[in-house]
Amino acid sequence: MSTPTLAFPQSLAEKYRPRSVAEFVGLDRPKKILSQFAANPYQSAWLFSGPPGVGKTSMALALAAQISAEIHHIPSQKCNAQAIDDTCRMCAYVPLSGGFHLVIVDEADRMTPAAQLALLSKLDATDAPPNTIWIFTCNATDGLEPRFLSRTRQLEFSSYGLANEAARLLESIWLREAHGAAAPNFTRIVKESANNLRDALMCLETELLAV
Repeated sequence: MSTPTLAFPQSLAEKYRPRSVAEFVGLDRPKKILSQFAANPYQSAWLFSGPPGVGKTSMALALAAQISAEIHHIPSQKCNAQAIDDTCRMCAYVPLSGGFHLVIVDEADRMTPAAQLALLSKLDATDAPPNTIWIFTCNATDGLEPRFLSRTRQLEFSSYGLANEAARLLESIWLREAHGAAAPNFTRIVKESANNLRDALMCLETELLAV
């Protein structure tokens, strides 16, 4: 029996990250809506809310790839008024792809109040950068400014019903990577990860290293 040949330091979560909207496990409603949107994208703002590890940021990246958008990423807890102004200045130029800019703001629920206020005019017709799609991710909407929320299209990312599909995904990855090694209990891994697919993939990575 040969030893697994993982392409580390690339993690399983990155190696098997979905590259298109349709490739995601579960998330039937977000996939349906965003597939329709990708077929005919337009300037807009979206809020992806849900528990950690279900694919909110990965979905934003997959959508950007699907519509060939130029990505601008504002990391967690870095979204302040200055970061918004800097990003909007970049979005004032025609995207390199000739299509859309797509701005991803992680953990929007950690934005400063000043940042939320600065966004109000950027998300409607008052002072919106042209050809720009905004995607905010958060675990919960508590604490977000109601005026900010009213300017976004909200999509819930739920882990409900994910377990069976997630276990099948882990099994398929194991078959590709383990080269015949005895398999762990994939259902147990998903359950102990509380349907957090990112955590489940990290656990599977550990199991592969133990072979």
